[in-house]
This record gives sequence, structure tokens and C-alpha cells, in this order.
Amino acid sequence: MRWKGGRRSDNIEDRRRAGAAMGGAAVAPVVLRLLPALVRSKSGRLLLVVGVALLLGGRLLGVDILALFAAGGAPAVPPAQLSVREEELAEFVAVVLADTEDTWHDIFASLGRTYREPTLVLFSGRVSSACGLASAAVGPFYCPADQKLYIDLSFFDDLAQRYGAPGDFAQAYVIAHEVGHHVQTLLGISAHVRRAQAGKDQAAANALSVRQELQADCFAGLWGHAANSRRRLLDPGDLEEALAAASAIGDDRLQRQAGGQVVPDSFTHGSSAQRVRWFSAGFDAGDIENCDTLSAPGV
Repeated sequence: MRWKGGRRSDNIEDRRRAGAAMGGAAVAPVVLRLLPALVRSKSGRLLLVVGVALLLGGRLLGVDILALFAAGGAPAVPPAQLSVREEELAEFVAVVLADTEDTWHDIFASLGRTYREPTLVLFSGRVSSACGLASAAVGPFYCPADQKLYIDLSFFDDLAQRYGAPGDFAQAYVIAHEVGHHVQTLLGISAHVRRAQAGKDQAAANALSVRQELQADCFAGLWGHAANSRRRLLDPGDLEEALAAASAIGDDRLQRQAGGQVVPDSFTHGSSAQRVRWFSAGFDAGDIENCDTLSAPGV
């Protein structure tokens, strides 16, 4: 993929440098040192009660209070050093995100609408979002509550080594898929799916989720079409990388890898064949009308 030298998006929020702000691990020792003095004073005891109430309330609501506190704190230790590869991956992500911005601005303009760009958050280990706390184990995700994409770049190693889908265009497909969920939010599709899922049994709700995820795959294909036909970013073999990634993370394949039985009613993202089909539908046609997975008679 010919990405080097491309425009880099300004919508990158880098939270990978663990030492850049005083997080929970750094705050705790400070509190422990101050604890005796706090207990001796009436105002200190009141402060402790309020602090404990905030922490417990935050946990119940899925909000990391310490992480929020850390965001405004002063640096406690020097920022962690990032490797050359980590820096290059961050640049790659910024270029791919910028290119999705160009594509979706054009598509939204053709629809008579204005595209609102999302923010992409880079993190390491775990992250706090408006959708709650998440660890790197959940993989890349989009949070509609804050309209941000979240990714721990170590996922790209998993994509290559664990799922057998290496390559820069495979990585770009992952980013474009999450951007696809942002597009669904802006177009009201996500809200429509949530309303349709209300009152449905689990199998029916899952089927709607599959259609939504396959549409995000198709939207990723739309971006790939524009990147290839308009900007000539793809190298020979790039399309095959994306198709391999789509196939590698199909629900049926993941269930087999986990040693379990394939249960279609439990699918939430679609089978390998479905994911390949709908990415290809977007990539081949380059027309958003071809991505109506919600109304398609069969997916």
C-alpha cells in the first residue's frame, strides 16, 4: 500500500504514553502517604468519604474516575519511549484515517450531507471511553457515545500472527471498518438497528447486529475502492490482504479456532464468507447504494 508521504489526519488522540499523566497506579501511592493526615482532620475525613463515594459510583457507571483525574494531572514520570515501529504504525494509522476522511467527505457531499470526522484514539493495554472501560483484548472498537475509534496497535500483531492476516491493507481494512460504524452513526443507521433490536429475542437481535457489521465491511470496501481508483494507493496483492483479514475474523472461523461448535444464531459479525462478500460488494462497485445490508433479502 502506497501510504508513505500521505496526508496525516489531525484527529488522532495518542494515549499510549503511560507516563504522560499521573494515572491510577501513580495516584494510589500518593493517597496512601497522605492518608494519616487526612484521617486526623475533619475535612480530610469528609474528603475521603466523598472520594470513596465517587470511586464506587464511577465503577457502577463504568467510568474510571482515576483515569479522568489523570487526564488533568501533571506528568509524574517521563513519558514511555515508543519504538520506531510503534511510531511508524501511528503514522500509518493517521494517513489511513485521513484518506477515509477524504472518501467520506466526497460520499456525504454526493448525498447532500456534511461528513463529521471521528477521532481515533491510540492506547496501550486498556482505555476509558464514553462507552466504559475496555482492554486491548476486545480489539479495535467504535464508541458512538463519543464518536471515537479506539485501537491498541498490538492488535495488528494479533491480526498477522494469531489470525494469519498480515499486511498493511489488512490493517487499513480494520480501521476503515470502524470508520464504517461512525458513518452508520452519522446516517442514523445505528440508532435504527438499536430500535429494531428492542423486544427481539437474542437470535433475532444477533441477526440485526450481523447485518450492521456487514454493512461496515461494505463501507470499508467503499473506501478501498476510492483509495484504489482515485488515489492509486493499492499495490498488487493488497486486495487479497483485506479479503484474508475479513475471512480471518468471521464468526464461524473464530468459533472453530476456539474449539467450539459453529452456532450461526450466536453470530454477531457474520461468517467469513459473508464478510468477504460484503467488503467485495463495496470495493467492486464503489457505490453506497450497494451496501444496504439491512434491506437485502439475504446476506
